[in-house]
Amino acid sequence: MTLKHLTSSAFDLPDRLSAKADPALVAADERHFAALTECLARSIAEVSDRLDAERRAPGGLGRHAMDRDAEIHRLTARLRTLRRFGLDLCLGRIVAADGSEPVYIGRLGLTDHTGRRLLIDWRSPAAEPFFGATHADPMGLASRRRYRWSDGRISDYWDEVFTSDGLAGHAALDDQSAFIASLAGTRSQRMRDVLGTIQADQDAIIRSGSQGALVVDGGPGTGKTVVALHRSAYLLHSDPRLGHRRGGVLFVGPHRPYLAYVADVLPSLGEEGVQTCVLRDLVDEGAGAGVEADPAVARLKASAALVKGIETAVRFYEEPPTEGMTVSTPWSDIRLNAGDWAVAFEAAEPGTPHNEARDQVWEELLTILADKHDEGASAYDGDVPTDLLRRSLAQNRDLRTAFDRAWPLLEAADLVSDLWSVPAYLRMCAPWLTPEEVGKLQRAQPQSWTVSDLPLLDAARQRLGDPEAARRKRGHESVLAAQRERMTQVVDDLIEAAAVSGADGDDGEGLVRMLRGADAQVSLVDEAELQSADPDLLAGPFAHIVVDEAQELTDAEWQMLLLRCPSRSFTIVGDRAQARHGFTESWQERLERIGLDRIQLASLSVNYRTPKEIMAEAEPFIRSALPDANVPTSIRAGGIPVRHGSVTELDPILDSWLTAHAEGTACVIGDPTFHPRTSRVRSLTPELSKGLEFDLVVLVDPALFGEGIEGAVDRYVAMTRATQQLVVLSSTC
Repeated sequence: MTLKHLTSSAFDLPDRLSAKADPALVAADERHFAALTECLARSIAEVSDRLDAERRAPGGLGRHAMDRDAEIHRLTARLRTLRRFGLDLCLGRIVAADGSEPVYIGRLGLTDHTGRRLLIDWRSPAAEPFFGATHADPMGLASRRRYRWSDGRISDYWDEVFTSDGLAGHAALDDQSAFIASLAGTRSQRMRDVLGTIQADQDAIIRSGSQGALVVDGGPGTGKTVVALHRSAYLLHSDPRLGHRRGGVLFVGPHRPYLAYVADVLPSLGEEGVQTCVLRDLVDEGAGAGVEADPAVARLKASAALVKGIETAVRFYEEPPTEGMTVSTPWSDIRLNAGDWAVAFEAAEPGTPHNEARDQVWEELLTILADKHDEGASAYDGDVPTDLLRRSLAQNRDLRTAFDRAWPLLEAADLVSDLWSVPAYLRMCAPWLTPEEVGKLQRAQPQSWTVSDLPLLDAARQRLGDPEAARRKRGHESVLAAQRERMTQVVDDLIEAAAVSGADGDDGEGLVRMLRGADAQVSLVDEAELQSADPDLLAGPFAHIVVDEAQELTDAEWQMLLLRCPSRSFTIVGDRAQARHGFTESWQERLERIGLDRIQLASLSVNYRTPKEIMAEAEPFIRSALPDANVPTSIRAGGIPVRHGSVTELDPILDSWLTAHAEGTACVIGDPTFHPRTSRVRSLTPELSKGLEFDLVVLVDPALFGEGIEGAVDRYVAMTRATQQLVVLSSTC
């Protein structure tokens, strides 16, 4: 947005709030916002100039290029945030009990030309009391004020007082806090901006350290997603170990509608470098993968042990030959025995992907053969240049055929499909499977991928590496060698010209040293000639991974994320009671089993979203299947009872609601035949509604959602998406 209110008041309070416009209450804010307006205009101009200068500057090489790119990224994100928000960068203010000047909290920090701090970044330690202060622990505050912004001006504000003398004629008190009042607002197709109303229990979790795995457990409406998103921004700002150049943060959501719903949150916090995805995105085959038709097969593939069996599957292709061979050259016949093969195979450096280690093994094999040739050199006359000998060996068809068979280039899709089509191969890789289970995993179309195959494909691709990597590497080396040869000739010509022109003495010697130097040779290489693959932004490694709706992940799917986070630094957000396939363990037990340690648990127990009337009807559904479910306590009543009716009432109910509500969103859950006529109404399955919220939710035949835990969870999740009104329709009414 632009700074369009440069000369007018920052406040635009409706008539019903005229008492809040009293100069005694807002005069200090008006002065502060006037200064902030000037500072913003100057900051936008300065950041724009710095960004233009960085873009005009030479790109450079190596570390310099990385630093320049990082600075351009930082300046671009800051400029976009400044232009997007203007004055409404400010969230509110806090006044300390010691009587010092108010401190204003913002989405980012701002300092005027005199060094006066106009805004404190919300992620800084100094801003923590704005979010964390309570009447039980005021954290040194006398009062706190939160603003509500509309079109760049303040349409309302709320004061909370923490000390007996905190009023002092400068606070406008309300029956409800800013946060409670905001809950009654309408929803849109994107998640609302809630930074200014984050609560103390949520803020404490957001500001927790990044060491190990932090589990955020909470039921519907407790703000788990809010915590997950804001924690991503907080950690990037506060923990230098997680910066973009050190791996950054990956945010994993449950499904595509969820990612669309939360898409604006991180950019609104000034963070655009967080990678967001769903699990399907981690593997190329994920886009077209279907759901496993047989639940028993899905359960077998959900095992982390089966994923780890990929190592055995690859090792099968890394066993050295047990028979020797004779390699003929123009100068001698060289015997290559089984021991030589074994030594060559040991040259593969630990941790190097199979396809990339192939070059290491090949080079060692050529070295062994060349050494054997040298040892037998007395059997013939004359020395053979090493490069000529190695070139001859490398072109030996029999040797190359034997090596290709002994250490082949492998594709992940071929490796995994062999498991589903060659029973003996699967038995070797997963010896714990029974013959019946091995048979159940076989299929006629082994590359008809399902979501249950994705963890195995991912593990195979990570272990094998890119089969084209070795070819690209050899191509790069060939280009570099040709360039260096050309540069050597250029250098020789320059030195000869300098000698002819009489450039001797110190200057001439300096020229010779400079042109002969390795650094000069490297700097003359044209990197534009080198081709490189596009980087896979989701391949990792990442410094920290945030997982929302984590209760749904199988042990196998967890391996996909562990592969991408060697530090084991995770934020794990979920609700055991919302696990569609059950979650009988504790979080500690589940996470330790899949390979995590240093696990901490934080719990959210207050339902800020769902009215009491709706929660009272939803709770029995989940209690019937999970008596120990962590059902949160709703803190507000909506005043609208849950309505029941016939499916024939669906269209009239929606039409009536749309007429009565000019804003807000509705969702029909459970009727795949329903097609909305307006973007304000969605049609979703219970599973795809998870993580979302709507003003009105209409459930169609929830009794048909399924039986057992899965059916109970789907009904519970669907009912608790409503923030104002829930309607349950049945075809039997």
